[in-house]
Amino acid sequence: MRFHTAFVLAASSLNVWADLPTDAEKQNWPTVSAQISAKADLNTVQADGTTALHWAAYHDKADIVTQLLAAGAKADAANRYGITPLLLACQNGNEEIVRSLLHAGADANVKQRGDETALMIASRTGKPGAVKALLEKNAKVDAEDREDQTALMWAAAEGHAEVIELLIQKGANVNHRLKSGFTPLLFAAREGKAAAVRMLIQHGADVKDAIVTEEKAGGRDAPNGTSAVLLAMENGHFELAMEIIKAGADPNDIRSGFTALHAVTWVRKPPHGDDESGQPPPDTHSKLTSLDFIREIVKAGADVNAPLGPNARAKGFGAISFNNATPFLLACRNADLPMMKLLVKLGADPMRPNADGSTPLMAAAGLGCYAPDEEAGTEDECVAACDYLLSLGADINAVDKKHQTAMHGAAYKSLPKVAKLLASKGAKIEFWNRKNDKGWTPLLIAQGFRPGNFKPSVPTIEAISQIMLASGVTPPPAPARESLPQRKGYQQF
Repeated sequence: MRFHTAFVLAASSLNVWADLPTDAEKQNWPTVSAQISAKADLNTVQADGTTALHWAAYHDKADIVTQLLAAGAKADAANRYGITPLLLACQNGNEEIVRSLLHAGADANVKQRGDETALMIASRTGKPGAVKALLEKNAKVDAEDREDQTALMWAAAEGHAEVIELLIQKGANVNHRLKSGFTPLLFAAREGKAAAVRMLIQHGADVKDAIVTEEKAGGRDAPNGTSAVLLAMENGHFELAMEIIKAGADPNDIRSGFTALHAVTWVRKPPHGDDESGQPPPDTHSKLTSLDFIREIVKAGADVNAPLGPNARAKGFGAISFNNATPFLLACRNADLPMMKLLVKLGADPMRPNADGSTPLMAAAGLGCYAPDEEAGTEDECVAACDYLLSLGADINAVDKKHQTAMHGAAYKSLPKVAKLLASKGAKIEFWNRKNDKGWTPLLIAQGFRPGNFKPSVPTIEAISQIMLASGVTPPPAPARESLPQRKGYQQF
């Protein structure tokens, strides 16, 4: 949630009748007081309808507000943008000014454009006194803005626990849900507001809450089923994520399609393309690092070998099947060696393949990578990950159900160093120099025959060609792009 100021306070020096508001704008308070005493027109407006009372509230001058109101200034004067002094006072959270304006007749339910009420604005600012003053004047606690957001949601997103308690005591709906599927708890979890999360749970928010919408996908930020734990963890709030789990959330929750252990793989090493998923890892906002989080969630009962379902697919990733993929296989997909080693230490099976029979070694080598320059894992990281897996006994000559090998992976991700490593460690040409289910050998893939843009990798072509020659096999020349029947299907993957 973001607060958008919907007004502009502007003075016009050309308006000779705007002396009082202009003096207030410039904070010439002795002059303003003198004009009040001289019985100047207190409701004189600037070109946009702004009065001296607006400026006194904006500048947080409670004494001037009191003088203006006592002398007859209109408490509910609205400028051209629909902004009243009360809205400005709520933005500052000044209880004294808010109470003075309400006592003088200001409407406690006044709204600005976008239907944000004074209570929403005060709740966002987070000063309990101003919120309490509005509630005492019967401000509607569950009024909704144009996005259906309530004051409680504004307070939750900003982490104002004391304000949250005041609103709930006045009947605010702790489980109000937006069309995007978000609730106050989910906003607080996403923003890492631990005190707000605790207060909401204390007052009945479901610790197992998750995004729920009638649509296939959730809001812009997360898909259906995304829990408070995932929202906290994916934004770097690892300590809060663990606190929610300890409060009763399921460490193996897979409603979003992924458990937290799977999701932390792309939190640690997100794709780095130019689409919306190409974001840097989030800052860590707690004492726990992502690796600490992994240790803690496994200690809390997370299944280190949890398999994904047949429909699991993470945006921004290549085509390796996630069906039956474990957190370890996804860590291999990113060549995240520190996470790989930690998971093995915690009991992960480093040999367990996905439903296609694709092994962690194939994943680490680059299998299914269709955007080498955009996906996580540098070439050197992939070499280190593959070397580690081989040290654990990974089968270098394994072939999956799509007739692909680790060497196919090196070709997909354009990793000549990985291709050379595999050859030096015993990858046999009779296993890998074969066409996969699309009709592509590793050399053909390196030559550009792959889904997406036709993009040959010269270093990878040279590496695979040298390996073939060393094995007594003459590399065939690259065929014409139109010669392979699968070319028409490139964009389907």
